[in-house]
Parts: sequence; structure tokens; C-alpha cells
Amino acid sequence: MARAMVLLWACCMLFLATANADGSNFAKGIGVNWGSQVSQNLPPSVVVQLLKDNGIGKVKLFDSDDWTVKAFAGSGIEVMLGIPNNELKRLSDSYDDAQDWVKENVTAHTRDGGVDIKYVAVGNEPFLTSYNGTNTHTLLPAMKNIQKALDEAGHGDKIKVTTPQNADVYDSGKGGPSEGNFRKDVRNIMIDLVRWLDSVNSAFLVNIYPFLSLYENAGFPIDFAFFDGGAKPVKDKDHSYDNMFDANLDTLVWSLKKAGVPDLKIIVGEAGWPTDGNINANNKLARRFYNGFLKKLATDKGTPLRPGHMEVYLFSLLDENMKSIAPGAFERHWGIFRYDGKPKFPVDFSGKGDDDKFPVAAKGVKYVTSFYCVFNKDVKNMSLVPPNMSYACALSDCTALGDGSSCSKLDNITTISYAFNMYFQMNGQDVEACVFNGLATITSTNLSTDSCLFPLALQSAGTRLNILSSITATTTSVAAFLFTLFALF
Repeated sequence: MARAMVLLWACCMLFLATANADGSNFAKGIGVNWGSQVSQNLPPSVVVQLLKDNGIGKVKLFDSDDWTVKAFAGSGIEVMLGIPNNELKRLSDSYDDAQDWVKENVTAHTRDGGVDIKYVAVGNEPFLTSYNGTNTHTLLPAMKNIQKALDEAGHGDKIKVTTPQNADVYDSGKGGPSEGNFRKDVRNIMIDLVRWLDSVNSAFLVNIYPFLSLYENAGFPIDFAFFDGGAKPVKDKDHSYDNMFDANLDTLVWSLKKAGVPDLKIIVGEAGWPTDGNINANNKLARRFYNGFLKKLATDKGTPLRPGHMEVYLFSLLDENMKSIAPGAFERHWGIFRYDGKPKFPVDFSGKGDDDKFPVAAKGVKYVTSFYCVFNKDVKNMSLVPPNMSYACALSDCTALGDGSSCSKLDNITTISYAFNMYFQMNGQDVEACVFNGLATITSTNLSTDSCLFPLALQSAGTRLNILSSITATTTSVAAFLFTLFALF
């Protein structure tokens, strides 16, 4: 996720420039992220088949759930396991715990040619500025303990530890990539970290999001977020940049050089474009991003400072309707596929340029009965609508109703129905989840429009997450989001 100072350079340089006027089944190195912050999970077996049907050979997970991981046994799909940030202190304090973690989450799955585990990602963007240094002293010790445990268990030659870092761990001030360096408050720990990664022959994992450049900077030149040649090239020393991704990654290359590890392998852990929750989050722009990005990757052109093959994990495979919306409502809509495994837009994973090719949809997906919770039109007193709609949205997902989003043009009554139905579906169509003080009723009529989907709950093979506890952390963000919706009533 590119940060402000790199972007400031790009904006200034682009405005100045304006003023001055292969045969494989998938793009080589392509993987996807698969998150699980959803009210109902697709069965792992369905997801494994979805990846295989689309020729995607790598997957990055955010945990090491046994049910999920074992589904990849014998699949031929390379797996990156995840360890959440809340485990860092425990694993940094206790080598015994690290050994137990490896035994339970790696050794148990790799016996007899089981799951093809390649990396263990310790933490997830642990040095975000919003964390205020919480993980500064626990990340590297936890990484070292896990790698030592992997080595002692006989996995160390094949499985390496890394950590996904947000691109805000480096910047270039007002200059170009050549001015890049690690952020001052984490520079010393980052230097220790990257030198250790280099010493164990691992890789630096970085998340880069051109969409966020556009989202966070109103004046950002939109064409610079894409790869189709629409942007004016900008110069930095002897190199030219026509897209934000290359400029950002080369800022990291310069940072690594200054840290003394110029040849450390770089893996892009997350790169993608959301499809809802913001005026620039839509299928049209997502399609433009992915088709350009995948064509670029298929050429093995790389960046000016890192030419050649790039290893990349797209973000993300599926929408996650319970992700925090603190960064923005778009956070729940990063999926190339919908929550049920249906593709949202054409994308050619081979990078060969078939821009009208739709991915293969998930097979064997089971839905609940086609019932929907909608506003009872017999109700005349509307005074109870705002508090009930607030309750429904705070404990479900109403991000598609926001300004510029896919359901923002619904009439008032259908907007209420959307909120009630989301709560109803995310609670597995429990009849008690369609009451709302008598404002709601259950129907078999699907109110979906060409642009706005009224989702239908899945028959989940997994345990539904606790919606209340999972969303409580984002109450402030939800409240701010709902404020604009209630202006309708």
C-alpha cells in the first residue's frame, strides 16, 4: 500500500510532465490471497478446485487453519501459511511454542508428500503506523524462532519465514525512487530484519496498492495507477516510470540497497483493485488494472531496477464481508470473484491479452433457500427505520449502499430492504434476524438489479464467525458510514 511521500513525488513529476508535455496456463509467478473474514465460508475443497480450474498455482493464507490447509494436500498448489499479529508476542517469548506451532501447522501437513508449503508469513503488515510500534520488538524474534523450529524439524531447506510489510515502511520524501529509504521510526529494525532474511535465503514480502494512491490523494493522476500507457512517463536518474507500481517497488529496491542487501528477493504479497465501496472501486477499473498488470507480468519485464520475473500474489480471491472498514468501505470488495466464487469481470490470468475471457466460476456451491428479508410496505410509521437500519448495517455489510457504490441508486424503500436482507443472510436466514420491530417480512422475491446484488447466504461447511465480536472493532467507522445513509430518511 503506497504511502504519501512516494505519491507526492509521482504527482509532482506527472503534473510537470503534463505541463511540458509464452505458452503456460497462467501468468508465471501468479498466486492469490484467500482471506476468511466472511459470514459463511466456501468449503476449502471448492476453493482448491476453483484455483485449479483457473490455473492459479499459489495461494497465500492469513492463518493456518487445519481444515483449510489440509484441503491443499496433493493439489499441486503452493501454499504460504500465515501467523496473525496477535501471535507474535507468544512466539517471540517462547521457542517451545514456536516448535509446537511448526509441529501442528507444518509437519502435520507435509508428511508423505502432503501440502506443498513454501513460506510462513509471520505477522501481517506489523509495522503500520496505526499500530504505534506495538509489534516492533516481537516480530523479528518470532520470525527467528519459527525459522529455527522449521530448521530443526527438517523443513528449513524448503520452507522459509518471511513477513508481509505494508509499503509504508519505506518512502522517498519529495524525491523519486532513488531517494527511497526505510521509515525513520522503524529503520533500524528493518535493516536488522532484511539482513536476517538475506542470511536465511528468504524473501522480502511487500504489499503495493495503486488503488490506495488514488483513494488517498484527490490529485493523483489516475492513469499512473494502471499499465496501459496512458500516463506521462516520469524520470528518476537514468530510469523512466509510467506507472505507480514500478516506481513504488523500485523505491523498495533503493531502500534495500541502502540497508546493505541489494539482491534480496522481493515478492509482492498483495496487489489488486476493489470493485465496490468507493467511486473508483468498480468492475470497470478493476478489469483495467488486472488486464494491464497480468500482461505486464507475463512479459517478465519486471521494473527498471528489478528486470525479469516477478512473483506476485493478487489481492484477492473472494470478497470478505466482515473485514474492517476502518481504511474504507472498499475493504470488503477486493475479490476478483464474488463471495460465492462467481467472477465479477473478464480477466485473463495467462496475461495473453484475451480481455473478454471470464475466469471459471466455483463449482458445487450450495446456497440456502431463496428467501429474502425486505421492508414491510404495510408499515406507515417510519420513525423506527433509522435505528433498525443502523443495527442491521452495524452487524452486517451495507458498504454497497455508500455514495458511488453499486447499490447507491436504490430508492429509499429498497435501500432499507437491502440493509435488512444483509443482516438476515449473514445470520444464516435465522427467522429472528428478520423482525426489526415489525418493519420486515420474508419473501421469495429477489430485489437485485443489474448493478446491485441482493446476496443469498451460502450453505457453509465451516463455523460461522461471531459477527458481533468481529465487527465491534469498527463501530466508529460503521457509524460514520451510516450517517450518510440516514440522510435519506
